[in-house]
Amino acid sequence: MAAGLALASLGGVAGHAAQPASTPAATPAPQAAAAPGGVSNTAPTTAAATPTANPSSPELAMDGAPAMTVKPMIGQPTDGLFGLQPQVTKNGQFAHWMHNSILVPTITIISLFVLALLFWVSFRYRKARNPVASKTSHNTFIEIIWTLAPVVILVLIAVPSIGLLQAQFKPAPSGAVTLKAIGNQWYWTYQYPDNGGFEITANMLKEKADVAAGERGRTDADGPKLLATDNRIVLPVGVPIRLITTSNDVIHSWAVPAFWIKLDAIPGRLNETSFTIEKPGLYFGQCSELCGARHGYMPIAVEAVPPAEYAAWVRAKGGTMPTPGKASDKVIPQPGADGSAAKVAEAAETANATGPVENVTTAAPATSQGATSNPAGAGNAGQ
Repeated sequence: MAAGLALASLGGVAGHAAQPASTPAATPAPQAAAAPGGVSNTAPTTAAATPTANPSSPELAMDGAPAMTVKPMIGQPTDGLFGLQPQVTKNGQFAHWMHNSILVPTITIISLFVLALLFWVSFRYRKARNPVASKTSHNTFIEIIWTLAPVVILVLIAVPSIGLLQAQFKPAPSGAVTLKAIGNQWYWTYQYPDNGGFEITANMLKEKADVAAGERGRTDADGPKLLATDNRIVLPVGVPIRLITTSNDVIHSWAVPAFWIKLDAIPGRLNETSFTIEKPGLYFGQCSELCGARHGYMPIAVEAVPPAEYAAWVRAKGGTMPTPGKASDKVIPQPGADGSAAKVAEAAETANATGPVENVTTAAPATSQGATSNPAGAGNAGQ
């Protein structure tokens, strides 16, 4: 995981949360990257999305989010810099320290030691100095050393590694804000179950040379090329975030290097992790799992704002704020499961198409209650 995040932070292509898909017809459709013939990267309208309650709110000044512009070298890959992005979560800061203070020095020392041994062996045991080759085949002491030394090194590295791995998947505490990220080919959909369930869809912004009439192209204020999105998601600073990922088609991966987060989004499965953002700012990420022809055009853009500003943004979007400190009690169904948005919409369409069902005489349904004298009968399993 550390290697994957390090690579993503050095050079990346990433993404800004989206407006609810059921915005009024006057709102321009989400923009997408220029697509090859017959392929679209624009998210379809989501019928379950909640209309924006207050489109004129200052909290919706830019892309349906607070007006926040890019800060150089923060939350994005920067040309000419080497190393991991500055981290804004506790886990990220610990991982950054472990990378710079433990892993890199250990790798450097081992590499230099092995290189020195190669030079020494090449010089000391070359043919000119050893016309008659040695017949030595074993050295018990050296064999013990080269067996035990790697074991000791791995054990020492494992101690902080296991602690970091455990912290990354620690369950979110009460009062956490739930963000559900849903991967699609090729865009992200976001839901806020604890805040009324409103939905946001995010597509990558096209470059100005690629946009059609009436569409908005990317500007420097939106973010770097291939990272800016037509809508941004907003999260509060200093509040635990419960991230849930899933997918509607193939495996995607929600990754933001500055948060030290990379969580796979798998069809039919809910993956979960938690983190807390410590500094306000605009942070970019990307899909980090090869998911198809337009894998490189699934950016993520997150605005981290103070809790009061987050609450104002939620209200402007038509959402609600939960009871402070109360654990989330929202049921988050798997994609396609009974109770999911897709199933609810499908049921509604079926009902509209077929019309009302006439009552007919049928046999009485079987009772699910067991007889009094038979507590283990139907409907009482487990007693």
